[in-house]
Amino acid sequence: MTESTKSEADVAANAALARIRKALPDADPQKHLPDVSPERIPRHIAVIMDGNGRWAVKQGKPRQFGHQHGAETVRRVVAEAGRLGIEYVTLYSFSTENWKRPEDEIRDLMALCELYCKSQLEELVENSIRVRVIGRREGLPETVLAALDNLVEVTHAKSPTGPTLCLAINYGSREEILDATKSIAKKAAAGELTPDEITSDVMGEHLYTAGMPDPDLLIRTAGEMRLSNYLLWQISYAEIYVTETLWPDFYEQDLHNAVRAYAKRDRRFGGLSKGS
Repeated sequence: MTESTKSEADVAANAALARIRKALPDADPQKHLPDVSPERIPRHIAVIMDGNGRWAVKQGKPRQFGHQHGAETVRRVVAEAGRLGIEYVTLYSFSTENWKRPEDEIRDLMALCELYCKSQLEELVENSIRVRVIGRREGLPETVLAALDNLVEVTHAKSPTGPTLCLAINYGSREEILDATKSIAKKAAAGELTPDEITSDVMGEHLYTAGMPDPDLLIRTAGEMRLSNYLLWQISYAEIYVTETLWPDFYEQDLHNAVRAYAKRDRRFGGLSKGS
């Protein structure tokens, strides 16, 4: 590396570190991941948390046991993400397709969601973590909606800065795109938009994730090699990291490994590599 190139890298790293610390005052990526430049820390990671049921079955336990331990993994990963300087973590918590699961498992998942909202509220506030929820409200139990709404309201009120935990609940990307399209169509029909004014930015403003940056990194656990109707618009240029590790066994070091793998990628966004 030439002195000029090194200088440019230092400037980029310092700028990234300043951005991270402005958004996350308590973050210290250089301490927790010293081998990765701050400019290579993803701003937003999305996670498909797969393997809870398989983890439980391997231990001769009911699937609910795996979901409970998966909730503990959420706590670990979100806290570590904040320390690394990752501003947004979006978790695929319950998909629109998950309604096809057995009724008792769905009931347990809804109860676990409500319990998580209540039991983790204090810790989320202590760690200045703000919660956001994306997905359709229709179909979710009223008690779950109330718990989610309270979690969002309290964490936003008490955490003006800090990482954002985005929970995708009753979420499906095709449904999200349909909802956004319908909303735009209504505005066009009312004369608020012309067809030529409908751009990618306008579409983004009508998605559930409006106001959030697109994910830089998509992590999928348990070795599955599919996107499962998750953030299809938003992950158009995300780097994908798949690990065989089941979600309840996903620890801070596993997150570090995913970020390290991401940091080595050459993100071209359809262009050419540097030097090509």
